Amino acid sequence: MAKDKDKTNVMRVLDSKKIPYNSYSYTPDSTLSGEDIARLLNEDVNRVFKTLVTQAKAGGYYVFVIPVSAELNLKKAASAVNEKAVSMIKQKELLPLTGYVHGGCSPVGMKKQFPTVIHETAKSFDKIFVSAGRVGNQVELSPQELSGLVNADFADVVD
Repeated sequence: MAKDKDKTNVMRVLDSKKIPYNSYSYTPDSTLSGEDIARLLNEDVNRVFKTLVTQAKAGGYYVFVIPVSAELNLKKAASAVNEKAVSMIKQKELLPLTGYVHGGCSPVGMKKQFPTVIHETAKSFDKIFVSAGRVGNQVELSPQELSGLVNADFADVVD
């Protein structure tokens, strides 16, 4: 377990809610893809998830947690949140909106909790990996616990 000073905000939130997790770290490198991170962790790429933030035409923001090897299907994503259309936010908008930088965005502990959808394949695993809120850090936790914490739905939102 990481020393308290090494804990990310995500880990502190999980601790405060008494949600069990394992934390992992790797040497951050801006060239690493999600698949590379899965290999560094020696884990099934299908259990490692990335967090994407979108905005609907009407202005609302939505968070999608999908496998790192998958692409978000914007039509399926919009349908999952009952919107006509959603689009990815610009990278420069991520930090002010969520408090997280690109590559370190987590569905846990954002500045504001947005409606969240976790890809349905997460339910087939006892535990999945998501960013711990800092580039170079991941947490492994139950997808059901994650869903309960961020009030997420499960849906098919990838190609």
